[in-house]
Amino acid sequence: MYPGSFDPVHNGHLAIIEVAASLFDQLIVAVGHNPAKESGLFTGPERQEMIELAVKALGLDSVRVVLFTGLVTDAAQSAAADCLVKGVRNGSDLDTELLQANMNLQSAGGRLNTVLLPGIGPDALISSRYVREIASRGGDVHSVVPEVVLDRLSRKFRE
Repeated sequence: MYPGSFDPVHNGHLAIIEVAASLFDQLIVAVGHNPAKESGLFTGPERQEMIELAVKALGLDSVRVVLFTGLVTDAAQSAAADCLVKGVRNGSDLDTELLQANMNLQSAGGRLNTVLLPGIGPDALISSRYVREIASRGGDVHSVVPEVVLDRLSRKFRE
């Protein structure tokens, strides 16, 4: 299971999805969503749909996209996931992800390991936060997001 907020999904996320899909028989991309909290640019269902369309365009049939609320460990258990997949871009991400991996392992009773995949190449250092910020100010993000996200960002900021 590859959990995240994916607000919005970008090419760095898709690179991790492609690698993880090649390593596992099935990959669940789990979009974290708190319906009681008004936050984020896109709703959980919008993010789920954009990921589904981007993954379909890549021809990744072994990837399923789900929404979850609450703890990642509960979502993983309910989906019968063997492990979590997380992407790391730099040392700061590594520190954070190691702490989370330990807490997830402890809270899942030692039954949920985390596989860390390094972001490598031109899509390694992309952040959803910066994608949102640049797009909101009319900047060009076409090189860092899939076409479906570019279209949705354009519509969102024209409104």
